[in-house]
Amino acid sequence: MKLKGAILILSGPSGAGKSSLYKRLAQEFPDHYFSISSTTRQKREGEIDGVHYNFISKEDFEAGVNKGEFLEWAKVHDNYYGTSKAQVINALEEDKLVVFDIDVQGQANLKQTFPRHTTSVFITTPNRNILQERLGGRGSDMNNVIQKRLENALDEVRSLANYDYLIINENLEEAASKLLCIARSAFCKVSLYEMESFLQNWKK
Repeated sequence: MKLKGAILILSGPSGAGKSSLYKRLAQEFPDHYFSISSTTRQKREGEIDGVHYNFISKEDFEAGVNKGEFLEWAKVHDNYYGTSKAQVINALEEDKLVVFDIDVQGQANLKQTFPRHTTSVFITTPNRNILQERLGGRGSDMNNVIQKRLENALDEVRSLANYDYLIINENLEEAASKLLCIARSAFCKVSLYEMESFLQNWKK
């Protein structure tokens, strides 16, 4: 017996290119499910509720935590972020690739919940200076926000040993090729198989 579906976690500093790499992944896996996090932070310009995040109040989020409605949740920069349980389980039962873009706290929690389904990838730039250039080049953040993101990035990079794979996004095409290989292999992990039943069937 093989467990259905596979979970692919993408983590890494803001500005490392996760969104660009995810777009390539989505083209190759059109039937995938992208897990949209719920958050209590304010909606940024251009963001759409239900597309980028499910934007909810702090009170509603805390009520959901108390009811056990989240697979994982974390408090980041004084805001809550969390993942709905029911939607992810439904996607796995449909044998889909379930993609998460979550931070290091979230990936640790998710790996505990789905240790056999989960493959995690940490995405970063070759060094801090390149990350700073990319953040500055976006033109969407003030300098103090960029400095805060760089501080957070260093903390995140210190946690990369907890991940299965590391992609250094220096060249987008090369990084995308690596990510697609990892995504395909996620469905071939030994941990997805019930070993006893597999061996019994193999011996027949």
